[in-house]
Amino acid sequence: MPRVCVIGSANVDYAVSLPRLPSPGETVSGGTLLVNLGGKGANQAVAARRLGGEVRMVGCVGDDADGRRIRESLAGAGIDVSGLYVSQEAATGTALIMVDSEGRNQIAVAPGANHRLTVDMAAPYAGSIAWADVLACQLETPLPVVRWALGEARRLGVTTVLNPAPVQVLDADILALVDYLTPNEHEAARLAGLPVDSLESAGIAAARLREMGAGTVLVTLGERGVLACEGESGLHFPAFPVDAVDTTAAGDAFNGALAMGLAAGGSLEQAIPLANAAAALACTRRGAQDSLPERSEVEAFLRSLGRQ
Repeated sequence: MPRVCVIGSANVDYAVSLPRLPSPGETVSGGTLLVNLGGKGANQAVAARRLGGEVRMVGCVGDDADGRRIRESLAGAGIDVSGLYVSQEAATGTALIMVDSEGRNQIAVAPGANHRLTVDMAAPYAGSIAWADVLACQLETPLPVVRWALGEARRLGVTTVLNPAPVQVLDADILALVDYLTPNEHEAARLAGLPVDSLESAGIAAARLREMGAGTVLVTLGERGVLACEGESGLHFPAFPVDAVDTTAAGDAFNGALAMGLAAGGSLEQAIPLANAAAALACTRRGAQDSLPERSEVEAFLRSLGRQ
């Protein structure tokens, strides 16, 4: 089985579906509440697992009911959670999500125990990085942990995927450790210091990020698909059209599927359509982990489009 190690966050999500997103100071009523498990790290771990990967996760939750629920759910999905610490000092991370009728969202996160993860806590699980074909990281855990994990993977010859979300400044030393950087258009613009509002400008920003040290840069553009830049020119992979209900975990579906596809030895031409299909299907359901598709669903979807 393809092997993926995820070092990242685990949250509980409180999502309210609304007719429209509120403006500052405004209350919009008439919504429905969905409580779901989330966090970019846990979402990507579940996405990779459901697509057939063997997955280990390193992170931190609180010593509370939400933390226990997360550990039980991930373990029940077949994910190794021996590296998922329990903090006595902070509550499990929580996300508050609003989703409008077109599937667009606004998200606020209280990271809680996710920010208590340290290099000293993660270091005993360096063996999980060595075990993996691909290491997947995000930026919802402290940057020193991300830097350490990417460095260990590079030392061990393990492929790295960094989803730079939520976006923050990354120095060249970190970018140089990244084999696959997967910003969305807003993150690419922030990291490169350039506007991104088209395929052309996404390519320019990706080229700048490569100059700054990143390996292959995949700019995810929502309904416009993905622009992959690993040489002098970019390759555009169109998105698969679906009726979007909730885009909350689409990026995580993409990254988890990408990691799984790369771990299986696939090329970008093979891994990106798999990731795009997983992301598209995730948009058709509410919630985070509840929306992530199984391998059979992705394969059936691709067959329906004549892609398999």
